[in-house]
Amino acid sequence: MAELLCDVYQTYDQPLTHEMLWRWHRMLFDDVSNIEDLGKYRSHPEPMQIVSHRLDSAKVFFEAPPSAKVLHEMTAFIKWFNEKKDGSLLGSGAIAHVYFETIHPFEDGNGRIGRVLVEKILSQGIGQPILIAISKTLEKEKKEYYSAFEKCNRSLNAQSWVEFFASIILEAHEEAMGLLYFIIEKSKMLNALSGQINERQTKVLLRMFAEGPKGFKGGLSAEKYISITKTTRATATRDLADLVNKGALVKSGELRHTRYRLNLK
Repeated sequence: MAELLCDVYQTYDQPLTHEMLWRWHRMLFDDVSNIEDLGKYRSHPEPMQIVSHRLDSAKVFFEAPPSAKVLHEMTAFIKWFNEKKDGSLLGSGAIAHVYFETIHPFEDGNGRIGRVLVEKILSQGIGQPILIAISKTLEKEKKEYYSAFEKCNRSLNAQSWVEFFASIILEAHEEAMGLLYFIIEKSKMLNALSGQINERQTKVLLRMFAEGPKGFKGGLSAEKYISITKTTRATATRDLADLVNKGALVKSGELRHTRYRLNLK
């Protein structure tokens, strides 16, 4: 996936082609042995369906065009994708995604490739590569995503889909920017503390940063510090007080309710 994203960012301003899509598919599954149609569109005669994973009540959200029609449909999709578009850039991204997913041209990997196509069309509209966390945002709203997708597919009215997916793009952009600033603050803090804190303190700060912008649920406690570092309570108390004094952590609460959070601006 990382290789695919790098290719998307490096070629964002190039027209979309069948060969480009096939290359992306190979990047995703080059080390997977059970993909029959690797680096090419699906060819199996069975229906291509998106089905819910509930064993008690499996539900077909939609059925894609048969394999024999995929090349024709993808040729039309690529022609549309490469045409100059007027109007909302977010709307174009939303339509590109649902258009591609409705064709569902590959045996597997359609979701991931469909999401990077959104990044490609947005990057072309802006004039430079963009970084957005669409997959992460969609994972949180998977139920709403499939519901909106099904509604659009059954009615062929894309208005509610565009509104839904545009909000996903904006939310993903905000999350990506928040993560970027978080990483910058991490670098600034660790550089400022270099040579001033011990290995235990460094380990705990790295562990807190690994939790992401939201940090530990409920904050860092002395007990968590002890668990991470395998040190004594007295040492943990001194280490934590030192990190507060150095401006790395912010303390809140008292006694057993005392918690610590990263001091990020």
